[in-house]
Amino acid sequence: MAKECDCCGRTKHRSEEEYKSLINRLSRIEGQIRGIKGMLENDAYCVDIITQSAAAAAALNAFNKELLSNHIKTCVADDIRAGNDETIDELLKTLQKLMR
Repeated sequence: MAKECDCCGRTKHRSEEEYKSLINRLSRIEGQIRGIKGMLENDAYCVDIITQSAAAAAALNAFNKELLSNHIKTCVADDIRAGNDETIDELLKTLQKLMR
C-alpha cells in the first residue's frame, strides 16, 4: 500500500516482497545500531565498536543499493517511458548524495 510522504507528497507502491525485504534489512540494521550502543555503554574496546559500526554502515549501503535498484527499474524507467526526463536529473542528484 502506498502512503503519501509528508515531506514531498509523492508515493511509491511497493510489492509485498520488496516491502518485506527492505523492512527486514532495516530491522537488522536497527539491531546492529542497538548492539553498537550497548557496546559503548559497556565500555567495549574502540576497535571492536569501529568494526561493528563499519558492518552497520555496509548494511545501510546494501539497503541503499537495493532501494536504488528498485527505484531505477520502476519509477525512473516508467517516468522516462512517459517522457518525464526530469527524473534523470533527480536520479543524478540522488547518486551524488550516495557518493559523498
